[in-house]
Amino acid sequence: MSGLGTAINVATIVAGTGAGLLVGGRIPERARTTVLQSVGLITLALGVGQAIRSDNIVFPLVAIVIGGLIGEALRIEDRLESLGDRIRRRVERDVGPVDPEAEGTPAGFPRDGLMEPDRSSLESSADPEKNTFVEGSVAASLLFCVGPLAILGSIQDGLEGDVGLLVVKSALDGLVSVIFAATLGWGVGFSVLPVVVYQGLLTLLAGSADAVLSDRMILEGTATGGIMVMGIALRLLDLKQVRVGSLLPGLVLAPALVAVFAR
Repeated sequence: MSGLGTAINVATIVAGTGAGLLVGGRIPERARTTVLQSVGLITLALGVGQAIRSDNIVFPLVAIVIGGLIGEALRIEDRLESLGDRIRRRVERDVGPVDPEAEGTPAGFPRDGLMEPDRSSLESSADPEKNTFVEGSVAASLLFCVGPLAILGSIQDGLEGDVGLLVVKSALDGLVSVIFAATLGWGVGFSVLPVVVYQGLLTLLAGSADAVLSDRMILEGTATGGIMVMGIALRLLDLKQVRVGSLLPGLVLAPALVAVFAR
C-alpha cells in the first residue's frame, strides 16, 4: 500500500518522543552505538539487494559518476551539512548549559534525566517551555525531512510499494526522537506534520511518474539508489563518510540514460 512507509515513520517518531520523555538522558552511549550499527548492517543489506537488480551496471555507474559531479558543482552535500550544522548550533545555543558545575556534562544535555532551564531564557520570556517546544519541533522536522533516505524511500514506496528504506529511516528517526525529546521536550512529536507532507508528496509524485517510466527505467533507477543506500550504510557504520547528498542527481540521470540508450 502506497504511503505505508510514511505511516510507519510517523508512528516511530511519536513512539520515540514518548520514550524520550519517559527515560530522559539515561540511555547509555554503548546501547545507542549498538543499535545504530545494527541499523547500518540492515541498510547495507538493503542497498546491496537493490544494486544487484541492475540489468546493466553501466547505467548506475554513469549516473552515479555524472550525478556526483553535478552534485559537487551544486554543493548539495555541503549545503545539507551546513543546514544540519546551523540546526545543531542553534539548538545548543537556545537550550544552554545544564549545570556549569557539572564536569563532563555537555552543554544543552540533561543531567540525571532532568533539564535545568536556561536562566537567560527565563529572564527574557515568561514561557521558556514554549521556546523549547518550538526549538524541538523545528530542529526535528528539518533533520527528519532532509536526507537521502527520505527521498529514496519515498520514491521507492511510490513506484513499487516497497517500504524497506522508509522502515530503516523510521528506526533511525525513532532513535533520534528519543534523544531529542529527552533534551528538548514534547515539541519533537510535532515534527510528524512536515514529515507527512514532505514524504507524502514525494510518494504521490513518484506514483504519478509511473505512467511515463518504463520498467527498465525504474529498475536502473532503483539500482542506482541502492548504491547510494550502501553509501548511507557506510556512514552509519562509521567506515567512510560517503558524500551521498551529492550523488542524488544520479536518481534522475539513470532513468534518463535508459530512455536515451536502451529503449
